[in-house]
Amino acid sequence: MSQTFVAIRYTPSLLPLFRLLGLGPARSGVWVGRDSVRVMMGWGFRADIPRRAVLEIGPDDAPVGGIGVHGWGGRWLVNGSARGLVRLQVKPGVRAWVMGIPVQLRTLRLSLVVPQDLTTLLSDHP
Repeated sequence: MSQTFVAIRYTPSLLPLFRLLGLGPARSGVWVGRDSVRVMMGWGFRADIPRRAVLEIGPDDAPVGGIGVHGWGGRWLVNGSARGLVRLQVKPGVRAWVMGIPVQLRTLRLSLVVPQDLTTLLSDHP
């Protein structure tokens, strides 16, 4: 089965730290398949989202309170940069894993190298 890869954006000055922590580009990204979207940031975050559960996707210019994996109560930010953000609304919520701990995911904010790639992929019908 074919998947399309969309890269997570990293701030260049923070990239060595992300790599050292095992959260860098070699172990992170978004893979969009016919039926699902897999999001990973190394060992820090993983989610498999059915495409049919992506209720809405679009640009996100809300302020960012940190870089890495942050969240609570179903709202998660997975980013290596404060730029290139998109927001996915997921309904029904799905299970994700943060540092191996299961969490609920209803809103996902991601920093992407080319945010429009993911928006286009998920706006098209599978």
